Amino acid sequence: MIGVMVVDDQTLVRQGIASLLQLSEQVRVLAEAASAQEALEKFVVVQPDVILMDIRMPQMSGIEALRRFQQFDPAPPVIMLTTFDEQGVVMQAMQAGAKGYLLKDVSLDRLVDCIVAVRNGKTMIQPAVTEKIMLSLQGVAQGYERCPMVEAMTNKEIEVLRLMASGLSNREIAEALFKSEGTVKNQVSAILAKLGVRDRTRAVLSAIDAGII
Repeated sequence: MIGVMVVDDQTLVRQGIASLLQLSEQVRVLAEAASAQEALEKFVVVQPDVILMDIRMPQMSGIEALRRFQQFDPAPPVIMLTTFDEQGVVMQAMQAGAKGYLLKDVSLDRLVDCIVAVRNGKTMIQPAVTEKIMLSLQGVAQGYERCPMVEAMTNKEIEVLRLMASGLSNREIAEALFKSEGTVKNQVSAILAKLGVRDRTRAVLSAIDAGII
């Protein structure tokens, strides 16, 4: 069972999230914190496997707390659970080390799936968030000065990148493109190498930031 700490300054929201998570057989809520500072203090005591944390909190923001959590060895995987889906905020959170980014209207099943995924070393961003970032940056690609990284990306790799941005798995991408899953896996690996990132989510964000997709 995965131990979780819920961090949110709004009591009703925090308790509601904790109560919902208790319904899952895969998750156990070890602690709640009403502020980022309290979360940092409680983390040392309870050692949760995953932290769910809001962004906008008084005194210290969730992003600042996230940076401080990165100083622990090992750093705990943190999922930002918030109402804010602005491109700049998402980018800041991912650059600060967030392993997940979800909006508070997410379903319990999706939330638990994300907790399990980040506990296993993956990075998860709600598809609706990624889609909004892409829409907000649609104009960037038109005037973007292509760099060597963009030139090196093939049309087929860009096609795969777009499907990755839609939240599709390797198997789903393979089915959509009528390719083998192994071929898609190799293309994804090549994309990660060209973009200089470790995982699919950061590949999508880097591609969006560069105007590739």
